[in-house]
Amino acid sequence: MSLSFAEENYLKAIYLLSKNGTETVSTNAISEMLQTRPASVSDMIRKLSNKGVILYQKYQGVSISEEGKIMALRVIRKHRLWEVFLVEKLKFNWDEVHEVAEQLEHIRSPLLIRRLDEFLGFPKYDPHGEPIPDEAGIIQEKKSIMLSEVAEMIQGIVCAVNDSNPLFLKYLDRMGIYIGAGVRVVEKIDFDGSMVVLIDNKQKVSISREVCENLWLSI
Repeated sequence: MSLSFAEENYLKAIYLLSKNGTETVSTNAISEMLQTRPASVSDMIRKLSNKGVILYQKYQGVSISEEGKIMALRVIRKHRLWEVFLVEKLKFNWDEVHEVAEQLEHIRSPLLIRRLDEFLGFPKYDPHGEPIPDEAGIIQEKKSIMLSEVAEMIQGIVCAVNDSNPLFLKYLDRMGIYIGAGVRVVEKIDFDGSMVVLIDNKQKVSISREVCENLWLSI
């Protein structure tokens, strides 16, 4: 069974919103993530349900079927491999790759993706620290902790970001924060949840609670 590009985009969104297929997702959440009208979401849910890749019951939300998970992971695998290629081989910045990878992820050739994976040295994570599913759909998760939960004077390595919005990634660039950066929590501000952190043992910066909740460290 094949899906259209739009159907793949919806299926991928449902998988990600469902926390890797473990929870149900509301139609409003899908509409918000894809920035489309609720009526369009309802139409697409009907199509995907008829194809058996999602399960939908009125007022109970959307869940993804086992077949749907397999198909969503294939799209995610292609997207993240292309992001690695764009950053490592074509020298894109990490804030420039998402939209390009959104187009490349729909390429149908399994052989091309297999060769791409081999060419890149079988990477486990994309430029934003997200795990890349292998050909069997298996994901190697990192042990990590959200920066907002890290105690004062504890240090870790930035291993992932929750938000791949280009504006957020450019902000991190200005702060000197990147995947692999060393971060030590110097001070936690109880009033607003912000932090003062030391980056790579060189530069102290103050970051907001929102940023702290979008950065993950390996300790």
